[in-house]
Amino acid sequence: MSLSPAELERYARHIVLQDVGGPGQQKLKAARVLVIGAGGLGSPVLQYLAAAGVGTLGMVDDDTVSLSNLQRQVIHDTDQLGEPKVASAAETLSRLNPHVKLEPWAERLSPHNALALISRYDLVVDGSDNFATRYLVSDACFFAQKPLVTGAVGRLDGSLTLLKPFETGADGVHNPTYRCIFPERPPEGLLPTCAEAGVLGALTGMIGTMQAMEAIKEIVGFGEGLVGRLLLVDARDMRFETIRYRWSARNPLNGENPRRFDELTEVE
Repeated sequence: MSLSPAELERYARHIVLQDVGGPGQQKLKAARVLVIGAGGLGSPVLQYLAAAGVGTLGMVDDDTVSLSNLQRQVIHDTDQLGEPKVASAAETLSRLNPHVKLEPWAERLSPHNALALISRYDLVVDGSDNFATRYLVSDACFFAQKPLVTGAVGRLDGSLTLLKPFETGADGVHNPTYRCIFPERPPEGLLPTCAEAGVLGALTGMIGTMQAMEAIKEIVGFGEGLVGRLLLVDARDMRFETIRYRWSARNPLNGENPRRFDELTEVE
């Protein structure tokens, strides 16, 4: 996929970068990425992927912009209050990079549409703010065989990892699933929501930017991805830690007793 003179100038700092170059920039232009959520995490993910020249960006969110969002959801502004978040985000991204094709989906991801939506894209970045959606997205990505960069934030801490459980590692063992590290979905109400506990706005920028970086690495094909590694960020003391995790035979996706997508979503 060739680059126009305007694109060559726009992406000049990528093109001279050894790990990206012209071929890497063409991979970015050809890529189709779906971002779940246009909020705190989705904002930096969408902005950096658009700036990087990802050819097609899909975004799923059924919410509208509210004043309390603006402390961290930097893709929106005061003039966009009340707008659907995907429409507001599309306005910002079209100004940032007119070369990117935008596909807004103003709907909530559900067991009824998840597989169909995710199957349209090459890679998924999950910036959702609840466990129900995280499990749904990770399950759907497994069945659609799509790489998933998933992240989460708390009050002053965050985490992210890369999931490719439909592939095996160098040792021939399956890559781990989301359910290998988090086997059971926490009951509703067990953990406080962002609205209840609060969250530092800049933290969502940190984690979302790292999610974008991981997505770019996966598309272009350089560096070591976070498969089998959970990156933990303590923003209060600015400490980073990596936990390694492995495939579990007890996971219900590709373990000893695998279940179908509809069986998983029916139970949960």
